[in-house]
Amino acid sequence: MLDNSQMMYQGIILIGFLAIMYFLLVRPQKKKEQEIENMRNSIKVGDEIVTIGGVMGRVIKLKDDSLVIQVGADKTKFEIKRWAISSVGKTEGSSSASRGEAEDTESKKAKPKRLGKKESVEEEKVEAAVETVKEETAQVAEAVKAPSVEEAVEEAVASEESL
Repeated sequence: MLDNSQMMYQGIILIGFLAIMYFLLVRPQKKKEQEIENMRNSIKVGDEIVTIGGVMGRVIKLKDDSLVIQVGADKTKFEIKRWAISSVGKTEGSSSASRGEAEDTESKKAKPKRLGKKESVEEEKVEAAVETVKEETAQVAEAVKAPSVEEAVEEAVASEESL
């Protein structure tokens, strides 16, 4: 049997252990969850966000528990839930310095390709190299004179008939 001093000692150790667990595990987790919730609730139109799936976009419309973001050079819009937001970037019109940076980044963004136009000298060189390889492949095939499938079948039928 345990006497009162031993029971009290074990009780103090148990309470101390629980207090340590609370301050090391539970409290920091709740604090982090509260910060994330505040970040998600403080989103404004124009903010740059990253979703938990890695999609980057700009907020264009806010709703109760969701928001509409604009993504990519073709300005695709889609709706996501607030809980799917991983991080929030800078606001587009927060200061004059950030406006200048936003203009710089927009001018550096990739423009959608237009059909039928050559984008650069490198693409022209690549296309020329591809054409050269196709021509050389055709020349090698002619030099080898590989039989077509029909010719191979005819030869096989002729060899069977001769047996």
